[in-house]
Amino acid sequence: MDASAGLWGLFASAFVSATLAPGGSEAVLAYLVHTGYALPTELVAVASVGNTLGAMTTWGMGWLWARRRPLEVEAIENPRQRRAVASLKRWGAGMLLVSWIPVLGDGFCFAAGWLRLSLVLSVAYIAIGKAMRYAVVAWLAG
Repeated sequence: MDASAGLWGLFASAFVSATLAPGGSEAVLAYLVHTGYALPTELVAVASVGNTLGAMTTWGMGWLWARRRPLEVEAIENPRQRRAVASLKRWGAGMLLVSWIPVLGDGFCFAAGWLRLSLVLSVAYIAIGKAMRYAVVAWLAG
């Protein structure tokens, strides 16, 4: 397999995994690390960038949604969603360190955009959380 094809495949898998669509970027990363496809640091970097860009796409969708429907926490019917948004409002972009958690993290990214949290801080915290997760996966696979 061409080296760039595997890296692009990992990037695409990580990008899709950061949206609400299902993806298996951890499995792809673990396989590539285990087979020695490339340096683990290179693979972690590619997966982290792809996953961060996917999460920022979700953040952007929340930002665009806010233009049509400004956020009113009290109007959220689902109590769990209401608590999650209230936590994000209270703690800010730092909550995005846990954006790597499946499904929950996607909701946090969307809500962060909806709340119009700082783009720079959102990218930073999302990237740190995603990179830490992929580093652990690579370490376990190696």
